[in-house]
Amino acid sequence: MDAREAALRQAHGHAVRWLAGLDDRRVPARASVDEIVRALGRELPDAPSAPADVVDLLASACEPGLTAFPSGRFYGFVVGGTEPAALAADWLVSAWDQNAVMRAASPAYAAVEEVAGAWLLDLLGLPGDSAVGFTTGATMANFTCLAAARDALLRRAGWNAARDGLAGGPAVRVLAGEDRHMAVDLALRYLGLGRPELVAADGQGRIEPAALRQALAAGPGRPTIVVLQAGDIHSGAFDPFVETVGAAGEAGAWVHVDGAFGLWAAASPRYAHLTAGCADADSWATDAHKTLNVPYDCGLALVRDPSAVRAAMGLRGDYLIQDEQGDPVDKVPELSRRGRAFTVWAALRSLGRSGVGDLVDRLCRHATAFASGLAATDGATVLNDVVFTQVCAGFGDDDRTDRVLARLLDDGTAWISGSTWHGRRVMRISVSNWSTTDADVARSLTAIRRASAGS
Repeated sequence: MDAREAALRQAHGHAVRWLAGLDDRRVPARASVDEIVRALGRELPDAPSAPADVVDLLASACEPGLTAFPSGRFYGFVVGGTEPAALAADWLVSAWDQNAVMRAASPAYAAVEEVAGAWLLDLLGLPGDSAVGFTTGATMANFTCLAAARDALLRRAGWNAARDGLAGGPAVRVLAGEDRHMAVDLALRYLGLGRPELVAADGQGRIEPAALRQALAAGPGRPTIVVLQAGDIHSGAFDPFVETVGAAGEAGAWVHVDGAFGLWAAASPRYAHLTAGCADADSWATDAHKTLNVPYDCGLALVRDPSAVRAAMGLRGDYLIQDEQGDPVDKVPELSRRGRAFTVWAALRSLGRSGVGDLVDRLCRHATAFASGLAATDGATVLNDVVFTQVCAGFGDDDRTDRVLARLLDDGTAWISGSTWHGRRVMRISVSNWSTTDADVARSLTAIRRASAGS
């Protein structure tokens, strides 16, 4: 057995044991950063080490410090697990080590990206000729779409941002709801557009159509981007797309939808109504690692007008072998990147149309079960209308809510994070993992009740 095969066998063994132990292990990590650093060793050795020994050291030193993100009892940060076919495909991604930049460099990757992109647009009910770019995550997907929006609006106003930059050009105005995700602000900062002008939202985080119309009327003729969201990070609520997309379109604005986890509602006949009108927007961002459950990292930037994203992201180089039909690199910010479409294709091919819909339905059913269980728990109050996969609850005052959260993490049965919503501390439950079962929800609710009773 050569060194590479020995290392791969060692890695396979550790991976299988890790996954097999998820049901029984504590969800929070057991070891601190300093403890893991000591186990790894701070000094770089002078002599080489056998690859299999390196893999063994890495796995054994890190295992106590791993959080069980793939567990069915992890409900933090809207983090999904990894569907089995996507996990196996991701191992092939590393083994194949393809350059995912050009069609000529890897016809296999380009073909898989083309097929997976078409499937995604079909599942999400979006225009079939839209561009689909595979980015690192939802933040860069938002960045990509908003870059396309910025440059397209400036071209309409007679300004070439690619050639002349932003200084001296027309100011691009961005309107977004008060409860937009912070990733939108980050992407706008990267793009030199600054903070958005905030539009009033209701108690569930949905942008108010009348307020949006008023804001649009206050800047007639100005290049304007309207950012809407499919799935509020706390409530799971969806903006009223029919009214808001229509109002923005009448004003000549570019409409972008941040749908990091909620855009997948369109794949479920039961929940597709939440996205009614969304397909009339100009661009959409989502994250396949969330609701679709493919491995990190995999954002999706979807733009109605492929020429707009190509103008913002495309590049030319004398040493590149570029295709007249376009290349994967024309739709994303990065040159060097993983073959992310392989894992998306595998997840979609494994689940099929009905399987993706069933996955969405199952996650929502678990969220509803959490809400019902919390409503029956002494001292707990469910604070949001549970319409998708998010549940927010309080336990009296802020101090008690934080005590419940701390005791729950100490218990280790489940990992649920706290947040601040509408000025009060809350327990925020995000049901995102394909492997979560009814039994996982029941175990987690029992742990919450223990934590609540003891605080």
